[in-house]
Amino acid sequence: MSESICIECPDSQYAGNPATLATPADLPEADASEAGRANWLGIASLALGVFGLVTAEFLPASLLTAMSTDLGVSDGAAGQAVTATAIVGAIAAPTIPVLTRNFDRKRVVLVLSMLLVLSNVLAATANSLPVLLVSRVMLGVALGGFWSMAAALAMRLVPENVFARAMSFILTGVSVATVCAAPIGAYMGNLWGWRSAFVAAGVVSVATLAVQIFAIPKLPPKDNPNLKVLFELLGRSHVRVALLAVLLVISGHFAGFTYIRPLMEHITHLSVATISAVLLGYGIGGFFGNFAGAFIAERSERHAIVFGGALITVLAIALWVAGASSTVAAVSIALWGFAFGAFPVGFQTWIVRAAPDQAEGAGGLLVAAFQIAIASGAVGGGILVDQVGALGGPIFAAVAIMLGTLLTLRYGPRPARIEGA
Repeated sequence: MSESICIECPDSQYAGNPATLATPADLPEADASEAGRANWLGIASLALGVFGLVTAEFLPASLLTAMSTDLGVSDGAAGQAVTATAIVGAIAAPTIPVLTRNFDRKRVVLVLSMLLVLSNVLAATANSLPVLLVSRVMLGVALGGFWSMAAALAMRLVPENVFARAMSFILTGVSVATVCAAPIGAYMGNLWGWRSAFVAAGVVSVATLAVQIFAIPKLPPKDNPNLKVLFELLGRSHVRVALLAVLLVISGHFAGFTYIRPLMEHITHLSVATISAVLLGYGIGGFFGNFAGAFIAERSERHAIVFGGALITVLAIALWVAGASSTVAAVSIALWGFAFGAFPVGFQTWIVRAAPDQAEGAGGLLVAAFQIAIASGAVGGGILVDQVGALGGPIFAAVAIMLGTLLTLRYGPRPARIEGA
């Protein structure tokens, strides 16, 4: 294998003594990973942070009608609360590590969690659309900044040999939020009004902040990300390959899944209740897929991504060919969620191992690539759906994800460099 496309991962990364549980008090100002110990309480606090951020991000989807009615705006205008978060998150992801490069990473995490608290408070008390949008901008800053640093923080809290497992634990927060946020938000909104859901999210964010204060040790800045570093990272072939794979795979996923409801309505002809049950199955599948992805990624992040991509490609083709069958549709969509669970931990592990010397900067680029992929997949899938109907989403997904999977299979990271290859 040529050096220009090989990710160097020494065998020692996968070896070592079993991790032992350490508390922040044991290592107040040192990386737990350097002592061969795992700070699982710190990892749990990051998982709580992810859960709170994703919950807040997803809430408007289940509360949009009530929010627009209460604020006296159209559904489309209220929907810009989601757009504002995504755009700001894409900008914040690569810039927050740069702007905060001289600050202790614990303090940065706490400030981002405080922003999450303030965002929920402001959303719960908003009396106009501009105030709501300000709250969502604050959420976007917290979301982008936190995501860009999550993998780099995990690297400093656990030994390398359990890094993939730690990332899976953190990403469990995404899976739980995906399953719970929309239905619980809709339920609370129906009982006590849409603001109650943001009050509950605020309580979760306060609890998260309290745990992080105790659980995360002092972490002096280690990387030195700046704009020059970001461009330098883009000059590394293995980083570019990882980002290109993200763009292909994630855009394909969102092109297919964003428009899965029209397929179930117009092709499979499922009832609303059945559609809700199938989507719940997708969320549950994603929850378990996250653990399966971590299990594979601990051995090879390349194999985790290829596994998820190959399975979704087959499922997208099944929906394309036999989506009229309710059984095929239900099983395919649930398994789609399971397969997608392998991507976040696989790509997070890939990018930090591709640039371990600048993990925060690389993490920021990864989050930005995810956001661009989400937007491009939704737009590209929408165009295809308009042109060929509800099957356009699975068609786009099958093609894009297959290309990304083949790219990863050929150029993805190997566990160790083969001498003379």
